Amino acid sequence: MNFSGIIVGLATFLIIGIFHPIVIKAEFYFGKRCWWVFALAGIIFSILSLFICNLVWSTITGVTAFSCFWSIHELFEQEKRVKRGWFPANPKKRK
Repeated sequence: MNFSGIIVGLATFLIIGIFHPIVIKAEFYFGKRCWWVFALAGIIFSILSLFICNLVWSTITGVTAFSCFWSIHELFEQEKRVKRGWFPANPKKRK
């Protein structure tokens, strides 16, 4: 039996699940100005994915990279959700 697909699928599910609250907290504390952290992490994970020989780990690292890139978009969307009142705004956050 080959469990590679199940492992990658589970890892993808967990990575997406972990990034959801990270984006919410990042927007709450830092606003959209922290987008570059996600971009830098995405670039680093992309480069790592190129050099990892194991296919499963390389794939998981690539999924993490593109989850970082997608988080940039979600960070800007989260700001809109906060303005609509769907999520709480941080009263102490700089604008």
